[in-house]
Amino acid sequence: MVVEVGYAQAWDLETRVPWQPISVEEARARDAAGLPYVVVYRAAGREAPLEVRLVSWRDHYVGLWVYDAQGRRTCELDMRLLDDPARLLRRYSVGWNYTGPEMTEFDEACPRITMELLPDGRGQRTEEPRGKGGGAHVTVPRVRRDEHWADRPVFGEWPLLSARFHGLAEPPVLEISEAAAAADDGSGLAPATCWRPPRPAQPGSIGELFRPGVRVTDGYHPEMTIVEPRRIGTLRVPSGLLAVSGPDIDHGDGPHITVPVPPGEYVLEEAQARHTYHCEWEGSEVTRTDTMAVRLLVSEAPAASWEMALRPDDDLRLFIENQISGFDTDGATGCFADAGAWEPLLALFEKGLIQGDPDLDPDVYEDLSDSMYLLRTRDQASGGELAAFATTGDGTYPVWVGRSEAGEVVGVVVLVEGMPELLPEDGATAGA
Repeated sequence: MVVEVGYAQAWDLETRVPWQPISVEEARARDAAGLPYVVVYRAAGREAPLEVRLVSWRDHYVGLWVYDAQGRRTCELDMRLLDDPARLLRRYSVGWNYTGPEMTEFDEACPRITMELLPDGRGQRTEEPRGKGGGAHVTVPRVRRDEHWADRPVFGEWPLLSARFHGLAEPPVLEISEAAAAADDGSGLAPATCWRPPRPAQPGSIGELFRPGVRVTDGYHPEMTIVEPRRIGTLRVPSGLLAVSGPDIDHGDGPHITVPVPPGEYVLEEAQARHTYHCEWEGSEVTRTDTMAVRLLVSEAPAASWEMALRPDDDLRLFIENQISGFDTDGATGCFADAGAWEPLLALFEKGLIQGDPDLDPDVYEDLSDSMYLLRTRDQASGGELAAFATTGDGTYPVWVGRSEAGEVVGVVVLVEGMPELLPEDGATAGA
């Protein structure tokens, strides 16, 4: 079987055509420079490609989509280049088992199997025999540790990785051909529908949650209006290392997240949104104010950028699309604290909230009311403090660090639920 191989700068997932086709020489140069490019494999007489591969060495990434005869993506493979330049980690894969030719691509009822692998040999296999929402069976994958890895082929010597899926008993003959040109708007930028390397979760417009007058929706209430941030006291961080963690679980080696800040005392805030709705019990319109996020305000300077704080053992090279890192809680509770006094502050938290010790000195333990902030503890030896706050559930909560133009930390934010969607402003559209 003869398989045509074409190169391009990108692949449009929506139209299934290459964007900005390039020659093999240009693709080779992009490969050497670490720049993104795609490789498209096609068989004569078949409208849909056999597979499309995206290479972006600067992102430590090689991705693969496999298509069936109906043009549906049936398999996704995500491989990562880590410290060994000669091999790739089979980081993530998902396969869709369409039950018939009439089933649409990514149908919610389509059975699927997902597998995640890590360099240390850990992994997880998730089988959803009835698709999303139909129940899942999670197991440890039956994959040897050495099978987590694949050899990295040199440029131009990649095999057709989907050959077995397409029923090819013999290796195909690969012939270089120029792909058909895709539409170009002249901007030089790939369309938003083009495939790109996976990115971890993005912050969205977190700063807008602290700007009065901004309109948002949480998906349940059609319109909410951001009000002035509510200030709930202060937090002392004399060590210069802020801890953000769940204080209600076994921490082992300490807090989940730490953020260096100048030693000092900082304002604690709540980002709030107000909305009006019809209350059936009262039979009238009711106005309510809900907390969207909590913030430790380090500086009044505006945040020029936001980044997700990472745990000590996090490796961004391993993050799949929209993956989060953060602190864990199984008691719907998080906290800001002075990491230098973490153990004594946590002990006071446990004595006061968990054990209900009635003899705690009010100078070291203080209950907070009418706020998402629950309590404050204080280590008398160092002056460091801990302020616990409620979340809307258990799980993992990302910690977002705002930085000024100079790169200095100006604020640390935790969304107590999800990021609401921004609504259009007067005469403009606000992005979420």
